[in-house]
Amino acid sequence: MIDLKTLRESPDIVRASQRTRGEDESLVDALLAADERRRSAVAEADALRGEQKQLGKQVGKASGEEREQLLVTAKELAARVKAAEAEQSNADEALRAAQLAIPNIVEDGAPAGGEDDYVVLEHIGQPREFDFPVRDHLELGESLGAIDMERGAKVSGARFYFLTGIGARLQLAMLNLAAAQATEYGFDLMITPSLVRPEIMGGTGFLGAHASEVYQLREDDLYLVGTSEVALAGYHSEEIIDLSAGPKRYAGWSSCYRREAGSYGKDTRGIIRVHQFDKLEMFSYCKPEEAHEEHLRLLAWEEEMLGKMELPYRIIDTAGGDLGSSAARKYDCEAWVPSQGAYRELTSTSNCTTFQARRLAIRYRDADGKPQTAATLNGTLATTRWIVAILENHQQADGSVHVPAALQPFLGTDTLQPKN
Repeated sequence: MIDLKTLRESPDIVRASQRTRGEDESLVDALLAADERRRSAVAEADALRGEQKQLGKQVGKASGEEREQLLVTAKELAARVKAAEAEQSNADEALRAAQLAIPNIVEDGAPAGGEDDYVVLEHIGQPREFDFPVRDHLELGESLGAIDMERGAKVSGARFYFLTGIGARLQLAMLNLAAAQATEYGFDLMITPSLVRPEIMGGTGFLGAHASEVYQLREDDLYLVGTSEVALAGYHSEEIIDLSAGPKRYAGWSSCYRREAGSYGKDTRGIIRVHQFDKLEMFSYCKPEEAHEEHLRLLAWEEEMLGKMELPYRIIDTAGGDLGSSAARKYDCEAWVPSQGAYRELTSTSNCTTFQARRLAIRYRDADGKPQTAATLNGTLATTRWIVAILENHQQADGSVHVPAALQPFLGTDTLQPKN
């Protein structure tokens, strides 16, 4: 949720954010009205309760006819207090609904527009020139005995797969390398739950516009996570955490599940867009004034991992309309995919400022000992989709695949050889 103090003091900032996202500006006025209604309801209820308290003292001192008249007045006042408290409760609910309807305030400098309005910040490395016909990752994966889509569909349906033999080993190598890097930089490594409660899923902002992409187990009232970000955000919900020594960082290893609603017909070949994958996610809690620099650190750690994969990639500044409800700014690293002649997302890092923490009641104590809302950030350090870029960019004319030097100790070889 956005900060109501910011809303009251600078509503035009919130309106500008809504324009950057392509969202409805009238929601800002609706929230202002809901905030005023709640404050008015609280004031009215408080005043009536104060009046009721004073009247109670008078009743205690009165006797006879005066007491009877005061009791009649007290009964009428009690009814007014009850009505005022009901209005306060309704106003509280209306305020929360109006507050939840507005996404995070976009960071100054983020580009406006939708999915295609990103800004390319930098290119790193040059796409390779091939002197032989390029195979896509699925053809390579099948010949290496690394990917089995046919049996994945037989067992689970479309957009499921098996990583087999060297494919399974390659994913574990990649994720273990990411885990080692995260640990080196002070992240606490975690294997997180795949199922979370509605208040945790909603608190991270995943039950808004993209709720249709989330798997729900209705009988258990639980959701399957699409990223360990959800569980890591919920880890400190309703807590006051110690940030006196700097950001608190976690790296979550998890299986992730996405329905990919609305994406049918897109990337149906291979493992680019699937319903289940594994990922190592970085997650940071920090003070709000530290969030911008922490965001750049997460991006740098993502770039370090991509460098270890020896991949050409670019960094994009995601446009407001493609941020998702929680992010104030998001940078994606997109690797070159030779078979498509295009860059495709491999990592994403988001600064969610205080948006998630306010929903989940995650706070820290400032220098004066007063509780303040923390900021949260997240970033991908490795995921199954990276196999696509690794196989395609490092393929050789004979169908073999060069193994990046950083992965060779995990796999015990510098080359993956085709089986057929």
